[in-house]
Amino acid sequence: MSDDGSRGLTIIGFIGSVFSPWYHWSGRGRPEEHCCFNVAGFGPGSRFTMTDRGADALSTSRDTLRIGPSAMRWTGTRLEIELDERGAPPVPRRVRGRVTVTPTAVTDRELLLSPDGAHVWRPYAPAARMEVEMNGVRWSGHGYLDGNFGTRPLEDDFSYWTWGRFPIRRGATCFYEAVRRDGTEANAALAFDAEGGVTRTEAPPRAPLPPTLWRVRRATRADAGYAPRQVCNMLDSPFYSRASVRTRIDGEETVGMHEALDLDRFRSPLIKPMVAMRVPRRGRWRPRAQS
Repeated sequence: MSDDGSRGLTIIGFIGSVFSPWYHWSGRGRPEEHCCFNVAGFGPGSRFTMTDRGADALSTSRDTLRIGPSAMRWTGTRLEIELDERGAPPVPRRVRGRVTVTPTAVTDRELLLSPDGAHVWRPYAPAARMEVEMNGVRWSGHGYLDGNFGTRPLEDDFSYWTWGRFPIRRGATCFYEAVRRDGTEANAALAFDAEGGVTRTEAPPRAPLPPTLWRVRRATRADAGYAPRQVCNMLDSPFYSRASVRTRIDGEETVGMHEALDLDRFRSPLIKPMVAMRVPRRGRWRPRAQS
């Protein structure tokens, strides 16, 4: 999020693109055959891109993930991201830029979302500074860096989840809530300080948010008596919502990132063709010749 709140950006690197219908239709046997950089922004001139690419577009090393013409690289102190993508239909304009994410600290914690460890969330850097130059526009703001890992499809093990990350004076607070298929829940409230320390904390009461335009249900956490609200819609799909949300935690008002994911809807075979219209498949890729 930009410091003035007028712009926002999310970048996800996928090996095994969990929301790609092409990955689902392939049987999910080869995750390297379905990789992508998903870029979603809001603000003037923002674009969405999520091109499903094949294995010949993927290159990895200890510090670098390269997918087609885009890459992210960890330098030891910051994450440098270079993007050169095409916007998803119906606006296939070029999405080109550079983003630097500099954490205030890096954690060594992870959260098991399923008892057998088939799904793991890793909050690498819950608080960071971002420098963005995208399609000729520059801005800076606060951000974070995290990762998710899994060995089974999300929709096989979960029916719904909601997540939120909110910057606060001492660092950041994250709430992770997931409803498993067996009826149990994974609930966690984590407080991160500026030095990377992590403590489990008691979550404030659950507070409803209005459903999205696609009627995806939502909720977050807020002090008793406080009504959280959406500040800006960042992504609204039939099964997934991402938005900036204002809430109050321990008396401190904050605007952070919130997402809600309805995996019952995503599981529906009717959804996959709709998603395919926004996720083009490029099975073959070769680097451009250098002049």
